[in-house]
Amino acid sequence: MTNAFVAQSLDEIRFWARIMKEHSLFLRLGFRCEDTQLIQEANQFYQLFEEIEQRSHSFNNQTDPEQIKRFNSEVQQAATGIFAFKRKVLGLILTCKLPGSNNFPLLVDHTSREANYFRKRLIELNEGKLKPLADAIIKENVFFLRIMADHAQFIGHLLDPSERKLVDMARNFSHDFDQLVFQARDLESMKPQSQTVPLLDQFLDQNRVSVASLRDFKKTARDLIEECRIKSIIHPLLADHVFREAERFLHIIDMFEKSLQAHK
Repeated sequence: MTNAFVAQSLDEIRFWARIMKEHSLFLRLGFRCEDTQLIQEANQFYQLFEEIEQRSHSFNNQTDPEQIKRFNSEVQQAATGIFAFKRKVLGLILTCKLPGSNNFPLLVDHTSREANYFRKRLIELNEGKLKPLADAIIKENVFFLRIMADHAQFIGHLLDPSERKLVDMARNFSHDFDQLVFQARDLESMKPQSQTVPLLDQFLDQNRVSVASLRDFKKTARDLIEECRIKSIIHPLLADHVFREAERFLHIIDMFEKSLQAHK
């Protein structure tokens, strides 16, 4: 194990632990007052991931890799725990056992997919899978494009209906990213023949343009929400949360493009 393993592990944990912590808050805010057990569980996960996030900053890239491997395993267990909690909540909503909950089923499913992604990424790191391969490029883009499509749908539903222009923009982004998801899945089904550098290069270029455009839209919406200039029920932290995830996706596209350039 190397410093690259340590750096990548800490980067993943610092980013995703904060995301998991915020998911706990958003779920708690969506529960009904009488859902005291679920609220308590959400609070416990919030505290757990806040502690993990803080601990991650006590390490640096020179930390013993074996120590980071143990930390990864510990965090992976926490991610598995919150994944199971989110799937339980989704089941309760879909079987009408939480009537009146303000948590959209798709939002709960969305957050559970991110928890599963996080736990799997930590397992991969501990198994020594560091470098982005052609297979990983397509797989990661399918995952993140769907996340971006979900975000556009959530924004469209959480804006006040009177914000017609912004709602239309969110719907257009939702449609565009749905198309990109289908396109990415088509490329995925054509593997391994589709794993050529020219195809993947074009694939990443196209996704970059769309994600950058959505990122800018999210930034504008976040700023307007913080300044109380638009009508919505979007929590300011949620607006920043989805903006950071778009930034993360762009960072991953950059990483993949550098990897492809190295193989030309």
